Formats: sequence, C-alpha cells, structure tokens
Amino acid sequence: MKIISFNVNGIRSAAGKGLFEWLEQENPDIFCVQEIKAQAEQIDSLTFRSLGYEYQLIYSAQKKGYSGVAIFSKTQPDFYRCGINNPFFDNEGRVVRADFGDLTVICVYIPSGTMGEARQAVKMEFLELFTHYLLQLRKERPNLVICGDYNICHKPIDINHPERHTKVSGFLPEEREWFDRFIALGFVDSFREFNPEPGRYSWWSFRSNARAKNLGWRIDYHIVTDSLKNRLKSAGILQQVEMADHCPVVVELE
Repeated sequence: MKIISFNVNGIRSAAGKGLFEWLEQENPDIFCVQEIKAQAEQIDSLTFRSLGYEYQLIYSAQKKGYSGVAIFSKTQPDFYRCGINNPFFDNEGRVVRADFGDLTVICVYIPSGTMGEARQAVKMEFLELFTHYLLQLRKERPNLVICGDYNICHKPIDINHPERHTKVSGFLPEEREWFDRFIALGFVDSFREFNPEPGRYSWWSFRSNARAKNLGWRIDYHIVTDSLKNRLKSAGILQQVEMADHCPVVVELE
C-alpha cells in the first residue's frame, strides 16, 4: 500500500498547478491532504474519481477558506470517522480517520502556533488531546498510520540552522519534548527508518528564496505504530514537487 500525504495550502490552488497530473503519475492507493481550504462542493470530485479515487472523505473547517483535511482512496474504507469528539478542534477540520482491513489511516493537520501565545496554547492543548485520542484508538485498532502536517520539527536534523529557531513555534523545547514522549509511547517516524541524512525537508517559507537555498523544515510525517515497523517498505520526501510551500511525503507498507 502506497500512501502520500500533502499539505496543499489550498486544494483549488494546487489543482491549478498540476495536482491531478502529478497524482495520476504517482498513483498512490491513499492520498491524504491537509489545509484544503475548501468546502466539499468546491473540490473537483469528478476528476478525483476519474483517477480512481471513488472514496472521498472530506472534512472541511466551518470557517470557509481555512484548514480542513481529506482522504482520497481507491479502496472503500470499512469504517470512517471525522473529528476527535472535541467541538472546538472539530470545527477547524483537523482529523479524519479511515479503516482498511487491519490498517487505520489518520489524516491530521496539527494547529500552527505562529500567530502568537494564544494559538501556541491551543496547539499544545491539541497535542495532548490528540495523543489521548490515538492511545484510546490503538486499544481497538493497533495498526495506525498517522499522516499529516505536524507543524513541529522533532530533532535538530529536521530543520535548517537549528540554533536559530529554538524560540520559534515549530521547534520550541516543549513541542519537541511532546514529540519525544509521543514516539516513546510506541510510535515510529517512518522516514527516519530509511533516511538518516540531514537536509531533507518538507516545508519552506515563501520568503527569502528559502526553497532554492533549501532553508527548510521537516514538519510533515507518516508516523506509524510499532506494530507496523516490520511492514514498512519505503518512505520518502518528494522535494521536487513544487505546488505549495510544503511538498508531499510518501510511505509504502506491505
């Protein structure tokens, strides 16, 4: 099974930059998307269907043009659910889950804290709620693939010039400490199972020619439960894809 996750920073914008042509070439079994910034009726579902994605789980934010996640699948899920049963975060369209056989795929868009202290506090609250949600879900569904934009660089290797960013949301000590605790609970960063080298990022600021200079951050992940570690075939970052400030990340499982 090939799963691609992509923060498209507006699915309609990405569609105008070659999203469907690229998707046809990559041909993942499951395509997880964050920051769709659209309501379901604004998404070109017919073109997705023409590419084989008959099953479209779209979870938009109540606020139009904001946030939102979606899972596009070629296989019908056995079960799906939107949200984490928290009205505040569910109104922002942060999480959608789909079960395929013994595998559960979760698409998440973790809040950014860059807008100030209030939103940073919201982000930290979400991280704790989301961790609890996953631990409870894992009791009944032990094989989880958690795809998405985490808005956190876990380790110094995951960010350019880490010494410059220790007081910046996305690389704060408390965020990285959460990530340490999260991994220690029995989760695996699939990319680092295959790729130990630095300089591999999934997001670049639109400012200061950051992408051309590769001044990036790795904030997009496929985190899997330990139970799936021996089923990992490959994981990568598709840095050559330039449709948004993020690029897609991919994982393949047996």
